[in-house]
Amino acid sequence: MKKYLAWAAALLMAASLAGCGSTATSGSAASKAESGTGTASSAAAKSDKVWIITTDTAFMPFEYTDESGKFVGIDVDILEAVAKDQGFAYDLQSIGWDGAVAAVQSGQADAIIAGASIKQERIDSGWVFSEGYYNATQTIAVAADSNIAKWEDLRGKNVAVKNGTIGCDYAESMKDKYGFTVTKFEDSPTMYQDVIAGNSVACFDDTPVMAANIKQHGLALKIPDGFENEGAPYGFAIMNKDNQVLLDMFNAGLANIKANGTYDKILEKYLG
Repeated sequence: MKKYLAWAAALLMAASLAGCGSTATSGSAASKAESGTGTASSAAAKSDKVWIITTDTAFMPFEYTDESGKFVGIDVDILEAVAKDQGFAYDLQSIGWDGAVAAVQSGQADAIIAGASIKQERIDSGWVFSEGYYNATQTIAVAADSNIAKWEDLRGKNVAVKNGTIGCDYAESMKDKYGFTVTKFEDSPTMYQDVIAGNSVACFDDTPVMAANIKQHGLALKIPDGFENEGAPYGFAIMNKDNQVLLDMFNAGLANIKANGTYDKILEKYLG
């Protein structure tokens, strides 16, 4: 996702990114990590600040690369709409979940939007969340020909999870009760393939994410009934209180795009 910044904002972005390895500037090619720069009308007039925002690489339908090679998704479109509403410029860097979190924690980036569930553990460790922008449940997916139909069917078997996610937490919270083991992966596609290959009998992930991937990629997986939890909202997050202004703009913009119908159009586009 690449948009145009005013000349002054582009120069500032190039200077500010020199220390964190980004090559993204107005009119240039994307950096090594999939990244793009978004801008709102009159953003340069309001501020020369270009906010560095990180995201995951493959978390369909929230962030992913479509068939044309464009980086798209619910998170991507919500961020663009909020920035347009609030008049701020940003550089969206798609660097994977672990990389996205680390960049914000280290101060190399200002915020993260990556289907990050709002949970107390993260708040306690320094995450400062926006208002929730989507409520997601977690569940399991199994091979298309699997006979697993209840929790007890997982006993003595192994399941796959994506490290650092609510799906991972969900599996960890249930493994002792139902006697299964857990293998952790760094990304969702590898996790899904582990189940398809038969190395794990199930994987835990966010329900809309698994449903979208199964449909979009024709994965030989299915989502059985009876495993879904109550869910939690996703939030945009900062980890440095000096960036509170960005969080405030996100909250204000989110409220506005919900009120004017833009938010509903984005969900309809990706979820139908």
